[in-house]
Amino acid sequence: MQEQIEKIKKNALEEIEKVQETKTLNEVKVKYLGKKGELTQVLRGMGELSPEERPKVGNSVNKARSEIEKAIEEKEEKFANQELQKKLEKETIDITLPGSKIKRGSKHPVNRVIEEIEDLFVSMGYDVVAGPELETDEFCFERLNLPKGHPARDMQDSFYITNEYLLRTQTSAVQARTMLANTEKTPIRMICAGKTYRREDDATHSHQFGQVEGLVIDKKERNVSLADLKGTLEIFVKKLIGKNCELRFRPSYFPFTEPSYEVDVSCFKCGGKGCSLCKQTGWIEVLGAGIVHPNVLKMNGYDPEKYGGFAFGTGLERLAMFKYEIPDMRYLYANDIRFLSQFDRKDEE
Repeated sequence: MQEQIEKIKKNALEEIEKVQETKTLNEVKVKYLGKKGELTQVLRGMGELSPEERPKVGNSVNKARSEIEKAIEEKEEKFANQELQKKLEKETIDITLPGSKIKRGSKHPVNRVIEEIEDLFVSMGYDVVAGPELETDEFCFERLNLPKGHPARDMQDSFYITNEYLLRTQTSAVQARTMLANTEKTPIRMICAGKTYRREDDATHSHQFGQVEGLVIDKKERNVSLADLKGTLEIFVKKLIGKNCELRFRPSYFPFTEPSYEVDVSCFKCGGKGCSLCKQTGWIEVLGAGIVHPNVLKMNGYDPEKYGGFAFGTGLERLAMFKYEIPDMRYLYANDIRFLSQFDRKDEE
């Protein structure tokens, strides 16, 4: 049986040496090492051997198998290298050909507006502040003069994670955090831009949208007044939407300011004459603003007899639509590179 094993090994190695393709190599592998292969048949016949002979024959079969497997692996590696070489030769790159143009990305119009707003207010002495998007009920509502059960909460029915934590419904929560953190009671001039979340059931609103909030707090002796708010907003609107825009303040209600105002700008499309954009009124609502409510000051560590200030807030998508004359808000969320790439040119203009 030892001679039979040596003969099988010799024949296998000779056949492997002569093989010129992968398919034939697989056939040789099955012929000698497969379930019905010649070496396997030798192992099956070991039952007829004496107990003394079985270990010797088994050892010889294993050695023969190892040598055959090694020869097959070397041949397979050789074929793989040959195939790779053929592929490389076939797919050689012609470096003299002109390169393919890579499409360049573009800043999103909302991000452009955020950067422009932050640059403007930083130049006016404001700080850019950030806050968590997962907010507590305390900072999102209660410290902004919206206690539990307040009817104004119904407009901001939102996404609660627990009874205490929710996705923030407004960036105003950052104002409360900024006031509390300012233990030395130095003047505050801050803006915060970021995402906010509210449950909306109609087709004209999104469950996620951007807001920018501004807050100014100082000692009353410095007389931070409604005139300062109006002047600040005029600079803001004229810089962002157009230098010919005019502002109009309408009395309104916000729990965190008193008095409160809705701020309109004259329609930049028709110049205030009336068109489909402004619904024939000549005005477009863009902001909410007012003098900080005494209760908000008190709840966030300030004596309303000694300190005062103003706050304002607006939607980022709305500003982007006005600035770039985008007719449909859905374009802002489509991530179409053909749409986004237009704004490099628009900013240059």
